[in-house]
Amino acid sequence: MPRGNKKGGGGRGGRGRGRGGGGGRGRGGGGGGGQRQYADNRVSFNDIDMSNEKFERFYNTINIVPAGPERDAFWAALKTELPNSFRFTGSKGHALSVRDNLVNRFFPVIREIKHDGRPVELPKQMPWYPDGLAYSMATPKNVVRKYEPFKEFQKFLVSETGVGNISRQEEVSMIPPMLLDVQPHHTVLDLCAAPGSKSAQLVELIHAGEEDRVAKGIKQAKEQTNGTKSADEDYGRTTGMLVANDVNYQRAQMLVHQVKRLNSPNLIVTNHDATMFPSIALPSGTTSNGQKLGRYLKFDRVLADVPCSGDGTCRKNPNIWKDWQPQNGLGLYITQVRILTRSLQMLKVGGRAVYSTCSLNPVENEAVVASAIERCGGTSKVKLVDCSDRLPGLLRNPGLTDWSVMNKKGEIFESWPEAEQFEGEGSRLVPGMFPPGPEEEIPLQNCMRVYPQQQDTGGFFICALEKLGEIHAKPEAESKSANKSWAYSAPEAPQTAFTELLDEVASGSNLEPKTVASGPSDDATAAERQNGTEDVTVGAGVKRVAPASDDDAQSAKKPRLGEDVPDRLETRPVPPSIALSLEASGVDPGSNLVDGNVDVQMSDEVKDVAPGEQTVQPVATVPQRRRRDEDGNVESFKFLAPDQPELLSIYKFYELHDAFPRDRFLVRNPAGDPVKGIYYSSQLVKEILIANENRGMKFVHAGVKMFMKQDAQGQDICRWRIQTEGLPIIEGWVGEKRVVHLTKKSTLRKLLVEMFPKIALDTAEDGTQSGGWMDLGEIGEQVKDLSMGCCVLRVEGSPDAGEDEFKEPLTLPLWRSKASLNLMLPKEDRRAMLLRIYNEEVELINHSDPKHGISTGSLPAGNDAKELEEKIANDNSEEAADATIGAAPTELDGLAAEQDAIAATDKVEQARLEVLEDEDRKIAEAMPERDGDAVGDHYNTTV
Repeated sequence: MPRGNKKGGGGRGGRGRGRGGGGGRGRGGGGGGGQRQYADNRVSFNDIDMSNEKFERFYNTINIVPAGPERDAFWAALKTELPNSFRFTGSKGHALSVRDNLVNRFFPVIREIKHDGRPVELPKQMPWYPDGLAYSMATPKNVVRKYEPFKEFQKFLVSETGVGNISRQEEVSMIPPMLLDVQPHHTVLDLCAAPGSKSAQLVELIHAGEEDRVAKGIKQAKEQTNGTKSADEDYGRTTGMLVANDVNYQRAQMLVHQVKRLNSPNLIVTNHDATMFPSIALPSGTTSNGQKLGRYLKFDRVLADVPCSGDGTCRKNPNIWKDWQPQNGLGLYITQVRILTRSLQMLKVGGRAVYSTCSLNPVENEAVVASAIERCGGTSKVKLVDCSDRLPGLLRNPGLTDWSVMNKKGEIFESWPEAEQFEGEGSRLVPGMFPPGPEEEIPLQNCMRVYPQQQDTGGFFICALEKLGEIHAKPEAESKSANKSWAYSAPEAPQTAFTELLDEVASGSNLEPKTVASGPSDDATAAERQNGTEDVTVGAGVKRVAPASDDDAQSAKKPRLGEDVPDRLETRPVPPSIALSLEASGVDPGSNLVDGNVDVQMSDEVKDVAPGEQTVQPVATVPQRRRRDEDGNVESFKFLAPDQPELLSIYKFYELHDAFPRDRFLVRNPAGDPVKGIYYSSQLVKEILIANENRGMKFVHAGVKMFMKQDAQGQDICRWRIQTEGLPIIEGWVGEKRVVHLTKKSTLRKLLVEMFPKIALDTAEDGTQSGGWMDLGEIGEQVKDLSMGCCVLRVEGSPDAGEDEFKEPLTLPLWRSKASLNLMLPKEDRRAMLLRIYNEEVELINHSDPKHGISTGSLPAGNDAKELEEKIANDNSEEAADATIGAAPTELDGLAAEQDAIAATDKVEQARLEVLEDEDRKIAEAMPERDGDAVGDHYNTTV
């Protein structure tokens, strides 16, 4: 019988994801301990009613925290506010420098503060995070607001977060990327990435150690005389890549805003449904005899931080207490299984996937893991990795091996047979929601649960899975996640080795196909067909033809689905039995077959025929032209030829070293013309963008802005200035004629505080000269005769630096005009650097002002900034250009306005994204619980 009031243990933890919504609307994408606290604004946190009979009874019933003091501590922790947490970003050396700056500057003064007669608690280092680069702070908000040192500390955090040196992220949100074991050469997929805190972590891991490697590579390149290099070295650059995806376009834009501060050319942001993420094509190769090879990307690492009920986030989202219902998790279960299954399909053999939620519910956690493993072929195909020795210092509990399930009415069942007796046909309960039997041999104890009482965090669930062999996921209708009549059966042993089948194809001994396809279909994905029922394998345009004889029918052999080939050689029709095996190794439906010099389109109907089924030979057809994305959210990415005239002028002006890749520059407009900006990407990103053009992939972001056109004309002036975002990538390859070396802090401070200081000297009546370049310290001699245009300001650093010197190197873009010099930084960035390096808040002096006044405004108003930016972009007349060069005030005003306009635009965009985030939260809280019954429920109607 179902029970309504069974006594037992307590709940365990999910994780605090930035969007973990109460009421079953947690959104995939992770992170956000630094996000705003989404408590009810009308009631203080402590006044919220934190009781929910079903919520508490369910987690006590499944006994995941033993009764007694530990369970009491568990529930008490869930009813307290979540501490703030943050981590230091960037390269290890830079992160350590920023951390030491913060600790040495603020901790001594905070330590002296006493509240109610007792010292306040300092921010604490997370004991498990590598190199001590992450902290949590449990100081109450009223204390932070009351004492000035805390205000300064908060101001510093905000400033450093804005420039990307600090990520304000919930502690448990930092765990999944650390368990992926990402290396610089790995291809990584973050399937549910928004708002992007975990993606930012993954970008950092991909680029780990790159600065030192590139420095060695540059030195090697400049010392070489023959210009050769190893093909796989790329002069130390990271060769891996991150694909960060989110199903919602607006959230994908929020993701772009979060990760583009890291300025990675190895990043692509996409906008697809994670349950059916499409296969990504790679450039087709050829064999030694000229035959074409179709290739598709498989990932080394996949992060599936899936949509969940988010009940582990009630410390920062207390609305969960009133909104929690058991159907929250039940309604998301099938979506979660689909996402994890797709994750495993897209892994390389030997690759690792990490599955995580901010839910406490085993139906969303261990049950999903067991169901996905079952659908993918069992433990012979997927290994649940024991991570108990990873991240020492992190307190965690093992995964559950036994649990009960609560239905919509609040009744609790211990097993599927028990539930089946009392649940009707319309019930959401399925066998996969219950613990797997011992015969399945799934070591769920290898999963990881983090509870709030253990280290004052949110609740969280994480597990790591390794792919042992190529998989062909069974149709969803046959799996335990959907089939209510499912019963365990041992996986069938394959009858024929995959390599034997390929030999049969090559020798022609396999059956000639005998299914007629009416035409091609290029839209279905492997996931769509595998989530469908068997009936969809025969479409309206497919006519089955009886075999010529029984012998022919019996000779059809099934493929061995556990083996893989890296490339697909397609020189003759491939029987569907093999096509399905190839598809399991990453081949996308609708890919082109090559027969001599003719492209032959294999229809999805042909590929969908079951293993062993006979088909007729596909006919050559004209591929259907894809319809342009209706919502207009697809960006254009066009790569420039290395000898494009604008690029040639850039190479010459900056004396760019020949070893720097010249075929990776792109623009973001359909015409492919370098009108305003030129971007740069890694080689793999380039190959993917080109190979997937017009294939239906929705790319939202790729490339780092490298050059922006400056509206200035004159002899030997390059109109393209280096952008701050791309400067770290290219600065080491710029010739010395366009590099200015700075060593003293006092000189940099002058450049930060003073905008457009003059270079020309002032001459007194007695002929004495002063001011101008003489006031620019050690860079004065370097810039006085420097030709007009952009250059690299290289701030030299040394570990044994003196008081007026730098320990860490730094590079900034510098503009040399006819009469002045200027750092190409908006005012907000200048103020952030002054605060970080000099601990100063000073007003900026704008020498372009005729009064030489103080720049009192932080930024022009949004509309004014937009108008200024458009004016600068569109005013290309020769008169305007001459005026810019010849008259210092005009030139300086224009440059200042442009920098502030760009900064204002960024600020407006950030505000817009915050509004979207706030609206998303409000919608999540207002809508009914997601149980999949509503018409148009996107997450639960995908197949």
